Amino acid sequence: SLPQTHQTGKTIGNIPCGSSDGMSSHNSSLETVESSENSSEQDNSLVYRDTDLVSGSLEALIQHLVPTTMYYPDRTYIFAFVLSSRLFIKPHALLGEVIRLSWTQQKLNDPGVTKSNLGRFCYHLVQLLGEWMETFPYDFRDERVMAHVRNITQRCVTLDPGLRRDVSTMLHNLLHKLTDLEKYEEFLEKTSIDTAASIMDHGIVLDITEVCGSPLELAQNLTQIELERLSYIGPEEFVQAFAKENPSIETSFKDMKKTRNLESYIQWFNRLSFMVATQVLVHQKKKQRVRLIEFWIEVARECFNIGNFNSLMAIIAGLNMSPVSRLKKTWSKVQTAQFSVLEHQMDPSSNFTSYRSTLKAAMWRSAGATDERQKIVIPFFSLLVKDLYFLNEGCAS
Repeated sequence: SLPQTHQTGKTIGNIPCGSSDGMSSHNSSLETVESSENSSEQDNSLVYRDTDLVSGSLEALIQHLVPTTMYYPDRTYIFAFVLSSRLFIKPHALLGEVIRLSWTQQKLNDPGVTKSNLGRFCYHLVQLLGEWMETFPYDFRDERVMAHVRNITQRCVTLDPGLRRDVSTMLHNLLHKLTDLEKYEEFLEKTSIDTAASIMDHGIVLDITEVCGSPLELAQNLTQIELERLSYIGPEEFVQAFAKENPSIETSFKDMKKTRNLESYIQWFNRLSFMVATQVLVHQKKKQRVRLIEFWIEVARECFNIGNFNSLMAIIAGLNMSPVSRLKKTWSKVQTAQFSVLEHQMDPSSNFTSYRSTLKAAMWRSAGATDERQKIVIPFFSLLVKDLYFLNEGCAS
């Protein structure tokens, strides 16, 4: 269900009845008169189940996002609605509607409005903007969104100068995140070009054991790469990846953030698998191939111990590629006991039952860990995406 927001029951006009917003009773009466013709429709615009908000019209859900002097939406609601609403309304249009409703309700265009009239409204509005930036920073690459941000922050700071430092910190953090993203995307593009050019020009593949002396060191480096690439995937990328374009909805999917970081992470899995296979196959001598296979098995074991199941599965997939698996004479010299155990842990039979049990145990370990290294759990990403896809398919539109 959607986030746990206590049922406020009804809405009158554009203002939730269960949320006091500090407006005068005179203004509330005017709103009641203006909405008398459609109050019945508004009464049922938000649907609750056991005090949980589960659905509503787009207009009512947007209204539920708008803060007032005394009301601030649950953080879980902010995340769920801002994430899913982009299927029906563009982020810049959603933020614009939040501003419009806020301006109307609080009468911010009234030249006589002061901080004392607004109470904590400006603080709440800046707080909402800050949470949006923290959770969905990529929305703010859109200049239309930033135009709204400038409008909001300038007005709020004018009305409440005490918010100037908060606004400055918020915008600085956003700039830092977007700069990091830009550098990361440039790195991905450069890495892809450089790798392809190096192989085409030289045809040389370095022996990984000369770069990373021990399996543990390589497993730790792989884990750092996994964590970095995961950190740049925005939750909205999953929404876009699973979304089916509806001609009746005005939202253009070209307007939405691309799934580039999600796709790059999936490609990383494939690149690691191919690298494992390549590292084995470049050696002509059987003894060297045996050494590399056993090295990668040790790396896979260390990944398992760390909780890096994505790299573990990529290594297993690489060693099971046909060009490697058919090297019968090579495999006859390999100590395969550990590899068999790891394959069993990641066995796809019965919908990865063994892996799911192991993942659950790793998450339990992580929850109680005090050492940061023991808190690491990196799931087998392709299976996670598959689970999310079928979960999405099973939910009503």
